[in-house]
Amino acid sequence: MRGPTLPALRFATVNAMLASTAGTDFRLTFVDAAEKETSLSWAEVYQRARRTAAGLLRLGVREGERVALLLPTSPAFMDAYFGALLAGAVPVPLYPPVRLGRLEEYHRATARMLQVTESCLVLTDSRVRLLLGPSVERSRPRLGCHTVEDVSRDDEGREVAVGADALGLIQFSSGSTVDPKPVALTHGALLSQLRALEVAMPVPPDSPRVGVSWLPLYHDMGLIGCLLSALHYPGHLVLIPPEAFLARPALWLRAVSRHRGFISPAPNFAYGLCLKRVKDAELEGVDLSSWKHALNGAEPVSSETLRRFVERFERWGFSARALRPVYGLSEASLAVTFPPEGRGPRSLGVDPGLLASEGRVEEGARPLVSVGCPVAGFEVEVRDEQGGVLPDKRVGKVFTRGPSLMHSYFGDALSTRRALTLDGWLDTGDLGFIAEGELYLTGRAKDVVIIRGANHAPQSFEEPLQSVEGVRTGCAVALGFTPEGGQDEALLILAERGGTDADEAVEERIRAAVVEATGVRPHTVKLLEPGTLPRTSSGKLRRMEALRRYLTGELSPPKKVGMVGMAVEMARSALAMARAEHDT
Repeated sequence: MRGPTLPALRFATVNAMLASTAGTDFRLTFVDAAEKETSLSWAEVYQRARRTAAGLLRLGVREGERVALLLPTSPAFMDAYFGALLAGAVPVPLYPPVRLGRLEEYHRATARMLQVTESCLVLTDSRVRLLLGPSVERSRPRLGCHTVEDVSRDDEGREVAVGADALGLIQFSSGSTVDPKPVALTHGALLSQLRALEVAMPVPPDSPRVGVSWLPLYHDMGLIGCLLSALHYPGHLVLIPPEAFLARPALWLRAVSRHRGFISPAPNFAYGLCLKRVKDAELEGVDLSSWKHALNGAEPVSSETLRRFVERFERWGFSARALRPVYGLSEASLAVTFPPEGRGPRSLGVDPGLLASEGRVEEGARPLVSVGCPVAGFEVEVRDEQGGVLPDKRVGKVFTRGPSLMHSYFGDALSTRRALTLDGWLDTGDLGFIAEGELYLTGRAKDVVIIRGANHAPQSFEEPLQSVEGVRTGCAVALGFTPEGGQDEALLILAERGGTDADEAVEERIRAAVVEATGVRPHTVKLLEPGTLPRTSSGKLRRMEALRRYLTGELSPPKKVGMVGMAVEMARSALAMARAEHDT
């Protein structure tokens, strides 16, 4: 499959795009948990970034060096991200510590990411810095750890000229199956992706140029799909902190209504969370009719969730035609396929038995949702194990090629060669098939559960658990394992408890739901405390890591952190930061 031709790029670099948009009247608006709003014009974003760039250069940041950003959704993130770019450096957005009961795990992961990118500096704010000591001590960035406020004090802004081939971002892959990899993207790749998104989501002359997002800015959908897209269109962008959305999902819908949002993306779980947590009383006066691009990506798309979302929110003006299940990945900058604009979701019912045993698509009861056709400039092929292109309705590995693919996995030539072929094709690691010119995904190759010779996608076992009473929504994983004393792979279900019912009753409901949907009876079902299952920085469940921890007896809930525990962690962090600064 081949997408439309990519039009000529309008900018050579993100820096040039920022300078151009600074001459418009569009703005960034930040919404807090109480719906208080503050805003910056793009001109202010540009001037503040120039001051940050001057501070970075004064500190000794060299052209092409990596600057790690550990910041919440805030004006300080804009200062740091665009300031690093204007200084000729490469921003590396990382997630700040949010799961306080998993701090040791967080420090190990963050130190590793700082080391593999060879970041020379950590930029943060005064609050986050209180907990970063162990990460900084273990990684020892050359220029240490500084707050954006301290770095941005120069009155005179500066700017370093860079080219389209220079790196403009290192973003980490989700890490759902392996440790996150540092995906290196050039300015040219980023601009190609933004141009493709513009082709897929054109703004009619009479429509408001407004995006609304609660997605984290250290994730490609939030950073590239929302922030950089708003610069590129250009337009207004409304930003809600992810933690505020998770606490009160209605904030998202209310912001779309209040600002007449035209584009707003989210993973599938967010649509489900709105169904579960948004009360009718919170939607008084809400009008969602302006929302024309309700993208659903970053994780498997549930046709049932889409159907229920439309059924629930159409009375507030939401249209099924706005829903657009999409597919992409970090290594492609973001998007690979989009369905046609204004059509709404398309589902295909498949026979799960034939799909698992033969990789063949025949009509059946399991619905799979199309993620559309290649975006502008991209091609998609589905291949067999020998690399041959498969015919329609045969499951194989998804490969893609296009102008916004990564330059490399930074500093990892071996992994780069494994992922990118010499003729520019990327092995996505995903499985799927093509039907009637559109792509359908069936799972990740490394997550496949093999039962009696049949290859099952874990989602086929996990989706029936969404409605099981006593299981937390979206908090269950299906895994293949070899039981002690056994020889063949069996099915293991790990699910977080979502109520007070007895474990035995919930476990039996889980078994019954899986058998009814798939005909496969789980060998082992284990209920876990909330928060036990490991997740990526973007919230995806890490199935293989969950299996590893289960088999080694390390699968445990997060520690409870009270005021005393927090004080201890801050003191420990302060000591570690002091040691790191002393040795720098």
